Amino acid sequence: MNVRQAILILSMIPIAGTMSQVAGSQSLSLSLDSVSRPENVISAGSVPDYIRPTPKDRMRSYALITLGPIPIAETAASAGIDQFDNSPPEWKQGAKGYGKRFASDFGISSVGTTTRYALSEAFREDPLYYPCECTGIFPRVGHASISALTARRGQNGHRAFSLSALLAPYAGSSAAVYGWYPSRYGAKDAFRLGNYSLLTSVFGNVALEFFNRGPHSVFHRRHVDDENDAPDPGTHQ
Repeated sequence: MNVRQAILILSMIPIAGTMSQVAGSQSLSLSLDSVSRPENVISAGSVPDYIRPTPKDRMRSYALITLGPIPIAETAASAGIDQFDNSPPEWKQGAKGYGKRFASDFGISSVGTTTRYALSEAFREDPLYYPCECTGIFPRVGHASISALTARRGQNGHRAFSLSALLAPYAGSSAAVYGWYPSRYGAKDAFRLGNYSLLTSVFGNVALEFFNRGPHSVFHRRHVDDENDAPDPGTHQ
């Protein structure tokens, strides 16, 4: 078991716990009819004082979550893990090898983010991250984890399963495998790398939950720029 696989398994624990809570509180309908009408797939509580972000808000969020400090840090860490695993081995070690891995992981992230935001516009989803109204480390980690596969919908901003969130990580990994990875890589590798990208989005949400602006955040009083965080309803008067 390599480093990525171990982290992936550990990161799935809060997702599984949160999903079991959701399943216990409501029946989930996953019929073909519900898939064709995503608003009815999985419904959770609405966001207090929810205001759907404007196109400008969404574009700003897209730019920051692609080029901001959190995605850059995620890419640097991901490239470091790839360097440690020597993956792909054809890129070898040293600064040059790390540079290739960093550029590759950045490309995967960018394609995935672009795919999610484009599909979110098509499905009328709100892909921004909304901090948990709960307290406690484990509930907040669970909220951040499940948010990697959900989005806000409707006038009340209820949480629903997001097809765009599910597809986006695998779009990025497929672009890498069939675009710039060594030719020996194929569909299985695209799926594996997509799982890692999904894991990275979970870590990004955890960072937003605990370190970005919001009612429970460490830097709430310092007015840190909110990256992929949702707009403050008080700014829309």
